[in-house]
Amino acid sequence: MDATLSTSFAGRLDEIAAETDALLDRLLSDKAAAGEIARPARLIEAMRYAALSGGKRLRPFLLVETAALFGVPREPALMAGAALECVHGYSLVHDDLPAMDNDALRRGQPTVHKAFDEATAILVGDGLLTFAFDLMSRVETHPDSNVRIALVSELARAAGLGGMVGGQLLDLASEGRFGGARKQTEADIVKLQAMKTGALLRFACRAGAILGGADAAALAAIDRFGAAAGTAFQIADDLLDVEGDTETIGKQTGKDAAAGKATLVAALGIDGARARLAQMLAGAESALAVFGAKADMLRAAARFIAERRS
Repeated sequence: MDATLSTSFAGRLDEIAAETDALLDRLLSDKAAAGEIARPARLIEAMRYAALSGGKRLRPFLLVETAALFGVPREPALMAGAALECVHGYSLVHDDLPAMDNDALRRGQPTVHKAFDEATAILVGDGLLTFAFDLMSRVETHPDSNVRIALVSELARAAGLGGMVGGQLLDLASEGRFGGARKQTEADIVKLQAMKTGALLRFACRAGAILGGADAAALAAIDRFGAAAGTAFQIADDLLDVEGDTETIGKQTGKDAAAGKATLVAALGIDGARARLAQMLAGAESALAVFGAKADMLRAAARFIAERRS
């Protein structure tokens, strides 16, 4: 990546992360919103712990920058990004539970069920997921109800049984949680990862285009970019689990192999996975060609995803 673009990207990523944090901080206050009866102190404290615990805010970044391609102002894109980040946060809280991945560390601090308790963690996930749809349906996200309905529908499918939740089930099944584990083919792994991780990243890009009223050709190009970026993200994550260290990454490493998880690193080897990662990066960059220099931040994001070290 060009050094100037790299510096500019890093600054923009930090800027959007800070703006997303500020918005979530405001939205997750202890003051009940219209139609709510009360926000229990322990629940809102734990939801804030989960949602405001740092992170790169890559999904909101992709949404905001894609929306910017189509002239969408920052404020509504940030609202949609905050909704998406609530879904992502919920997924992490539930994934960390003892019944799932049983992790004690997330982003360098105790996971929610360790900092609070399992029952609270379950309710935090439930609260963040439902709050996401509250935010996405607000007029502040888009004045046109048809656009908001499209966003809500696509988010539900990306996060639900045919997307992230279904992918998590397939991931658990690959470990033999529900009986004898079947050897996963490369195609099985690609499908699992496209659902579990890729679906929300792909949605982040599509959502920006939907907010901006992109035509069919532009939306198709953004969809190709989002799909490639999502695959690249998971391959990079799998490589970090093998080659990274817990202190740098902020969560325990080496768990995938120990649990027998289905990954492209396991299927293709490290060199093969790196080759596939390079292929996905090239595909992501190619999909953006139609947008010219306006898409430089998204190109930088794709390279960041492929080259990240944490």
